[in-house]
Amino acid sequence: MKNRIIQTMVVLFLITSLTYACGPKNETGIKTDGSSDTTQNNGSISDTMTTSAPDTESTATPMVKKIILFVGTYTSGTASKGIYVYEFDPDSGTLDYVSSVNSVVNPSFLVVHPNKKWLYSVGETGNPDGKVAAFSYDSTTKKLSFLNAVSSMGSAPCHISIDQSGKFALTANYNSGSVGVFPINADGTLSTYSFLDQHTGSGPNSSRQAGPHAHMVVTSPDNRFVYATDLGTDQVVVSKLDADAGKLDSTGLSVDVTPGAGPRHMAFNSTHTRMYVICELGGILESYNINKTSGSLSHFQTISTIPASSDLIPASAEIMLSPSGKYLYASNRGNVNTIAIFSVDQSTGMLTSIGYQSVPGKTPRNFVIDPAGKFLLVANQDSGTVITFRINTDTGLLEDTGIVTKIPSPVCLKFYGM
Repeated sequence: MKNRIIQTMVVLFLITSLTYACGPKNETGIKTDGSSDTTQNNGSISDTMTTSAPDTESTATPMVKKIILFVGTYTSGTASKGIYVYEFDPDSGTLDYVSSVNSVVNPSFLVVHPNKKWLYSVGETGNPDGKVAAFSYDSTTKKLSFLNAVSSMGSAPCHISIDQSGKFALTANYNSGSVGVFPINADGTLSTYSFLDQHTGSGPNSSRQAGPHAHMVVTSPDNRFVYATDLGTDQVVVSKLDADAGKLDSTGLSVDVTPGAGPRHMAFNSTHTRMYVICELGGILESYNINKTSGSLSHFQTISTIPASSDLIPASAEIMLSPSGKYLYASNRGNVNTIAIFSVDQSTGMLTSIGYQSVPGKTPRNFVIDPAGKFLLVANQDSGTVITFRINTDTGLLEDTGIVTKIPSPVCLKFYGM
């Protein structure tokens, strides 16, 4: 009897040990500890099991958090459906369509409100005035909803920004050459304008500079100054923002760029001590030091965005610094279709040309760099594509990923929260 009890205990011990060693299985044949019945001698899972779901705690690949990208377009005479919402994969650089809203004609330039609940766009028309439009954004459904639109108080508004307080939207009216200030209400809607700054003057290029053409407007980080480029008058206009009254006061500190160059857009370093201006007509970059006390600008460099050649028409458009501040990128349209690349001297701010990246497609009007500084996405207006380039963070040069996203007439790319 005693021997029989001992034999029974030994059998139970062996069964228990074998069960512990093998482990319980789920329905896919993968053990809950993440291993497999078909594990090879080196401990890896065999090819026959690669479609099975691994244990989430031990071998699952972390889910990539995608970033929302808003795309502004021209709708007149195109197949565009207005403002597009895409998801950007920060690992691969791919874009996936999510939604669109078609409530405004030619929502060509966009800006995200600092609270990330609202988005604003221009309506780039001139019959006789353009529009400034407000949208709410639902981060759950990833959809935009139209709130309202008001007159831009000028023709062909082409740029919009939000002041640092989040209380005002500012627009640049290209055809009529003015800058408008629009109060933002508590519900995100826009009020009619509180102030309109009408530029005056002209430039030497009679076909493009017969009158003022405001092209971009932004506020300084301390919300004291407003900078506006005017392509028609060859000026960077410096104003003081009265945030209580919602108006602009002249400072008398505006600066002239190279005659006939046609200043278009601006980029600032992270400390806002330097400004870089891309000039559309001249295909040049003008560099300035900023006096943060007075808001004044002092010029220190002019450099071309194209190689020396008489047959190139640059039609330069966008300018942006890398998140590191080590590199500056500028787009050329015309018969060039390139991204010019410059290194930035961190002590002096001086630019050095280091290369030109050909852009597949036509008319690279706008581009954006992802928050991690790994990718640069280019909007080709006339070929209806967005091209994804990978940034070599060691050299600043661009590498074509072969990723092409078809979007009708894209002219502005804005990441959510940027």
